[in-house]
Amino acid sequence: MSHHFFSNVYREARQIPAGYVATYGLIAQRLGRRQSARYVGFAMRSAPADVPCHRVVNRLGEMAPRDVFGSEDFQRHLLMEEGVTFLADGRVDMKKHLWDGKEHAPL
Repeated sequence: MSHHFFSNVYREARQIPAGYVATYGLIAQRLGRRQSARYVGFAMRSAPADVPCHRVVNRLGEMAPRDVFGSEDFQRHLLMEEGVTFLADGRVDMKKHLWDGKEHAPL
């Protein structure tokens, strides 16, 4: 994937408000690259520090692999600090916190 694609992924991720999450697939779709969710994940692995990577989860609301943040608990901790809630099985409550691509008032 190109540097341009990664830059666009980071631009999209920076728009996710605190208290919400997006999926790799949603970001790919917003970029007009529906089949590129895996490449969004690759971009997140090498994102600059100002990109809120912790707000990007898989389509089921599961955390990134533990090697990305050092542990799944760290990503979860960051999301919890922003008010994101989790289901009993540890996944993000996607009905409540999935970003729809619009601006939101803080939770």
